[in-house]
Amino acid sequence: MKGNIGQLMQQAQKMQENLKQAQQELADLEVTGQAGGGLVEVTMSGRHEVRRVRIDESVADDREMIEDLVAAAVNDAVNRVQEASQEKMSGLTGGLPLPPGFTLP
Repeated sequence: MKGNIGQLMQQAQKMQENLKQAQQELADLEVTGQAGGGLVEVTMSGRHEVRRVRIDESVADDREMIEDLVAAAVNDAVNRVQEASQEKMSGLTGGLPLPPGFTLP
């Protein structure tokens, strides 16, 4: 019985180390969201920090369109971060859903 508990504790520690590593990899991740067929691009970190915004010159005179495209590109980037997080974490959890209240970076 003692051997089983020790082995279980080692497995839990290994899983915790793997989780920390995966969280760091996600934090270092950069994704690019696009809108308007690439007229606007937003690059975002895995921590949802916007790093860059690129706006094509062809829409420079249409403020309302730029605002809409930037919002859409940010939302696209957020969705890509979420997908990458789910994919990374599903490898650690064996495809099982995360427990309620468990949040990703």
